[in-house]
Amino acid sequence: QVQLVESGGGLVHPGGSLRLSCAASGSIFSVYGMGWYRQAPGKQRELVAYISSGSSTTYADSVKGRFTISRDNAKNTVYLQMNSLKPEDTAVYYCNADGLVDLAGTALIDDYWGQGTQVTVSS
Repeated sequence: QVQLVESGGGLVHPGGSLRLSCAASGSIFSVYGMGWYRQAPGKQRELVAYISSGSSTTYADSVKGRFTISRDNAKNTVYLQMNSLKPEDTAVYYCNADGLVDLAGTALIDDYWGQGTQVTVSS
């Protein structure tokens, strides 16, 4: 069974920084693309940043220049470094993987989600 476990959320003042981590565990050989999404109260879930298996990155316009996504393939882990945080960044942040290869070499193309971690930016 595959699990994505996020960590690193919390309360931070405007202008502050946080680093989110998401580790994929289970019978996994490798993970395809990984991304971070967020959902604020009363709003739809939106893509924040995405990194492909080859480390190409995509960012939402609202976070460009402030957030950086990276990954450690050896650990099947993705990170989101968030700088210059704003109150509008407040949301539950979810980790996503869009597929993986298991230890038997089988490609599993599906959406895998973490449980979410709360990020609150407030003075």
